[in-house]
Formats: sequence, C-alpha cells, structure tokens
Amino acid sequence: MSLDVCLTGPETEKTCICTDCGHEHTRKQSETLFESNITHNLNTMAEAAGIYQALWRPEELNATTAEQLIAPLTEGLKLLRAEPEKFKAFDAKNGWGTYEQFIPWVVQYLEACKEHPLATVKVSR
Repeated sequence: MSLDVCLTGPETEKTCICTDCGHEHTRKQSETLFESNITHNLNTMAEAAGIYQALWRPEELNATTAEQLIAPLTEGLKLLRAEPEKFKAFDAKNGWGTYEQFIPWVVQYLEACKEHPLATVKVSR
C-alpha cells in the first residue's frame, strides 16, 4: 500500500476527433505537474513530525492547492532534520519505509509545491 500524491494544473478543454466516427469530442483535462508515491509505513513518522494530515489527508486541513502545504511541510521537515534519531525509531522493520527514504521524498514534494503553488493537490491512499 502506498500514498500517491499529485499536483495538477488548471483544467483545459481538449478537442479530439474520434477515429471510428469522425465526431469531435471535447473533454476537460488537467496537466500533471508532479506525482510521486511513498509507502504507508511512513505514516507514523509523518504523524510524529506533524505532517500526516498535510501528506495523507490535506482535505482535513482544507488544503486544495500546493501553496497551502508549503508551511506545514517546511515545519515538518525542520522537525525531521532536527531530531533524526527520534524519527529513525519509526523506521519500518522490513526496510519498506525509512527516515533515509522519507526525507528526500518530503523535500521533493515540498520543492514541487513551491514550484507550482497554484496547482491542485490530489492524493490517493
């Protein structure tokens, strides 16, 4: 099981022509700006760092855009980096979900949020 996060751009209309009937179809489509996933085994570490909701349940924070995640992710990352031994205690015993894997993932997601602050946040868990 994993957490999938996705940042998407605004919806645009796309017109395509059906190869079977020649009819034009219009549909709304969003560009994917960033997507990544991480194991659910890191949810307790995220909770201890205060970023579980920002990552797994942004809707509970009423966070719909990437810019709304920048502050909580920044604070959580500071906590994670300040006390590595505390957070390494949450490492999954099977190696699927460790502090060493989580830090770069959070950094990458935070950077994507900064790069695309108006992007829509979507998560699948």
